Amino acid sequence: MFTEVLLALVIGGLIYFLVQRSKNQVLTTEDGWWGSGAPCDAGEDDTIRSFRVTTSDQELEDLYRRIDLTRPFPSLEDSQFNYGFNSQYLQKVVSYWRNEFDWRKQVDKLNLYPHFKTKIEGIDIHYLHVKPKKVPEGTSAVPLIMVHGWPGSFYEFYGLIPMLTDPSNPHDLVFEVVCPSIPGYGFSEAPNKKGFNSVCVARIFHKLMKRLGFQQYYAHGGDWGWLVTTNMAQLEPKTVKGLHLNFAPPSKPGLSMALSMMLGRHFPKLFGFTDFDIQRLFPCMEKLVVESIKETGYMHIQATKPDTVGRGLNDSPVGLAAYILEKFSTWTSHDFRNLDDGGLTRKFSLDDLLTNIMIYWTSGCIISSMRFYKENFGQGLDAPHAKIPVFVPTGFACFPNELMHTPKLWVKQKYCKLVTFTPMDRGGHFAAMEEPQLMAEDIQKFTKIVEGKVKE
Repeated sequence: MFTEVLLALVIGGLIYFLVQRSKNQVLTTEDGWWGSGAPCDAGEDDTIRSFRVTTSDQELEDLYRRIDLTRPFPSLEDSQFNYGFNSQYLQKVVSYWRNEFDWRKQVDKLNLYPHFKTKIEGIDIHYLHVKPKKVPEGTSAVPLIMVHGWPGSFYEFYGLIPMLTDPSNPHDLVFEVVCPSIPGYGFSEAPNKKGFNSVCVARIFHKLMKRLGFQQYYAHGGDWGWLVTTNMAQLEPKTVKGLHLNFAPPSKPGLSMALSMMLGRHFPKLFGFTDFDIQRLFPCMEKLVVESIKETGYMHIQATKPDTVGRGLNDSPVGLAAYILEKFSTWTSHDFRNLDDGGLTRKFSLDDLLTNIMIYWTSGCIISSMRFYKENFGQGLDAPHAKIPVFVPTGFACFPNELMHTPKLWVKQKYCKLVTFTPMDRGGHFAAMEEPQLMAEDIQKFTKIVEGKVKE
């Protein structure tokens, strides 16, 4: 008995020591310069400029000419989306794009929210800044930055924004939302120098929020937005009041994760695994290794030689659409690989999907967006931020069809103050775009708890 108590005290003391030591770890960074050439001696222009999305007859004529010159190639019989984007269905999408899709109408939709640009560290940063029309008396709007990923854009949040800035429930919090484009994506300028990784984006987005007058704010992200907002919390844990995520793959597997993979199938309660966790994780070789290999070919290309394939995509709108839309099929549900149409319009409209494509096409950002993979993976998987836990209050929305399933145990390994973990009823990787109502509800729930409006 005495030995067991002593052993427990020693183990407990070791855990306490490790936790206290990790609490003192804060991610560090230095200012950069990503404009062309050397920094200007006169200092940086911090002016905030209004911006509008525009188009022209010349832009559309060039697009249509390139679409008309595409060279179709037949898919294999009975292949659906298992070899990539099905060629027969691609022709239907292209026909709609060429003959029915109204880009001018979608440009007007994009301009419904206020757009701005400002120069930070030598490059123009594009962002939406949506203020609530009405804030209940005696309250103030909650500032929130929302960050997209690849191959998405700020447009992913268009359905979610009004649910946060103008909620229908009078008891809900009212948010003031900022949605920036990651540099090299959409209408943000691409970095001109090597080394621009997620920590650089996090630093720039902190500068953006402070330039807008916010001293503390919440952050939400999925895909690359997960890593950028996580880095924001690691850089300035007192500035980020709360972090909400819908994607959180383990950045550095630890002992608890390894043990859960070895023993979790047989002792699920020991690791807090649910039936759904077991279904998504086991057998590990099939679910975590083979499935990942099937769906990460693009990542290997983009993390090594992005400019090569990117040049072809930048020249061909049909190639660009096939490359991006295939992700909106498979990452929404793996089962969609077995459908002739990839299930694309089961969750999204072609107008919304093509609007995202047009943001990539008209801005010419596909190559610079793909380079972000090389900048983050090019130096290996042992980056400093991968070793540092997050002690900012965190909420996690666990969507069932997410590309990589992350059970609660694994999330808590990185995010030590996990306030909410919500198993969602439906939804996949592009959750904010696919299920904006569910996402809004979970952001509300998490923020209310952190703000002390409701109990956990």
